[in-house]
Amino acid sequence: MEKPRITFFDTTLRDGEQAPGCSMGVYDKLRMARQLDDLGVDVMEAGFPIASEDDFRAVRLIAAELSRPIIAGLARASEPDIRRAWAALETAQRPRIHVFLASSDLHLQCKLKITREQALEQVDRAVAFAKSLCGDVEFSPEDATRSDLEFLCRVVQTAVDAGATTINIPDTVGYSIPDEFAGIIRMVRERVLGIENVTISVHCHNDLGLAVANTIAAINAGARQVECTINGIGERAGNASLEEIAMVLSVRQAQLPYQTGINTQKIYPASSLLSEIVGFTPQPNKAIVGRNAFAHEAGIHQHGVIANPLCYEIMTPESVGVQGNNLVLGKHSGRHALSKRLAELGCPASGSELDSVYTRFMKLAESKKKIYDQDLLSLVPVAARPRASAHAVS
Repeated sequence: MEKPRITFFDTTLRDGEQAPGCSMGVYDKLRMARQLDDLGVDVMEAGFPIASEDDFRAVRLIAAELSRPIIAGLARASEPDIRRAWAALETAQRPRIHVFLASSDLHLQCKLKITREQALEQVDRAVAFAKSLCGDVEFSPEDATRSDLEFLCRVVQTAVDAGATTINIPDTVGYSIPDEFAGIIRMVRERVLGIENVTISVHCHNDLGLAVANTIAAINAGARQVECTINGIGERAGNASLEEIAMVLSVRQAQLPYQTGINTQKIYPASSLLSEIVGFTPQPNKAIVGRNAFAHEAGIHQHGVIANPLCYEIMTPESVGVQGNNLVLGKHSGRHALSKRLAELGCPASGSELDSVYTRFMKLAESKKKIYDQDLLSLVPVAARPRASAHAVS
């Protein structure tokens, strides 16, 4: 039997760009969109067309240029928003209008100041209007995980009846936990009539550090579209990270028998381009794309990785587009890593000679955080150094 396919909906250009310090110009968005296309995302949320003239232009440019992925534009559940989104998307070969309206009483009462019945009427009108313009309509009940669940099902039912083709359940403020979130997905599948003809999507935020865990739980509960961003960028603590979801599904195939269209070898190039555009990199210990993700300093780990990388790496660096692992030499390193690096520098050492160099190396490492190749060469007797390197160091 063919494995179920998980659709990757990337919102780096919309929700990701809303993060403080992550704004992108029109042509930066276009560059990033091309990279996301190369990565293999299925749906690309290119922006919020009514938010600004630049957002409108970016969505329109991306929609006109990219023919493979679905291009989505976000719209509030109002006719002006939906018209503006469609004006930006109308040249796309595969357009989608993504409509949202809050479903939690907190948002309805404090932010929108409308009743539940008014919300249901607004969802019905907005989704039906979007459907009259575009065959592919996604609906999101904002703050779904803090909504009354009976009412949430009524909102979803209204959107399905009005013609939505995708229903997205967002954990807007990262409040849910995996078992709870999976239960919400199962409940929607059980209670909403016609839901079997609609794609169930999830959009998880990372306020409690559970965005990816909630997303995986939702997949196992029947969700078939995941909304995510490169490097996990997004509002507040960010979104579910595309690279983490993709590699969980890749590495744990026996437990998660799903297929995707993501070319994992393009993950690191996408991460790097985004870092260049927004002007900052992920934290060093960020899973998959952080600079320490495939770095090893502890001697025991280095010995294991030298013997067989699988000892301490559950995926190869090359599988995500990184050019090999990195054995970092520091005060936690052992003789194996030092010996390997000295051999690579053209001055192999073993036995008592290695012991002597290692003793000097440890003294240096205790006083200096970063050890350079020149530092290593300075520890080796001059006669043992490669001629070119000895000249460079002297």
